[in-house]
Order: sequence, then structure tokens, then C-alpha cells
Amino acid sequence: MATIDIRRQHSLDKEEAKKRAEQLAQGMEDKLGITWRWDGDLIRFEAPGGAAKGTKGVVRVEASAVQVEIDLPFLLKAMKGMVESKVNDKLDSVLGKA
Repeated sequence: MATIDIRRQHSLDKEEAKKRAEQLAQGMEDKLGITWRWDGDLIRFEAPGGAAKGTKGVVRVEASAVQVEIDLPFLLKAMKGMVESKVNDKLDSVLGKA
């Protein structure tokens, strides 16, 4: 089970939602040094090093929703609330407010 599981409804067409999900992944790459790749309608990501080392997850793009699942390593679980807040803020900026 993911440490963080956020599902956000959207009214975009699926291709636009995928473009915006990619913006989310690129932001995480720039700020946290994660690596990511598309796997169908999923973006799979992980942090091989840096402050987020050991973090893994997926961004799932569906026709009317985007779901972000993040598994935090033990040492980062204490920061769950902060990470969850930042992901929600980023989803607000790329998808629009919930």
C-alpha cells in the first residue's frame, strides 16, 4: 500500500491530462532528482539518490482523474504530511483546483 494516495478529478481530455501529469513528473525531477518514464497511462518514478532517496511511485492518468501513489522510505515517513501537501499544491497548479 502506498504511503500517499491522492486521487484528483479533472475535466480535461486524456491527452491533455497526460501532458499535465508529465509536467508534474518534470517538476519532481527538477526539484528531487527523481527518474521517471511512461508505461502506458502510468508515469513510474523513483528517487535513486538525494534527499528523496528510496521514494517510488506512480502517476496514473485516467479519463476523468489523476491518481498519485507515493511510497516513502522509512526515514521520510515522518514528512508524509509535508510531501502530501506539496503534491496537492502541484496538482492544483497543473490540473486546476479540486
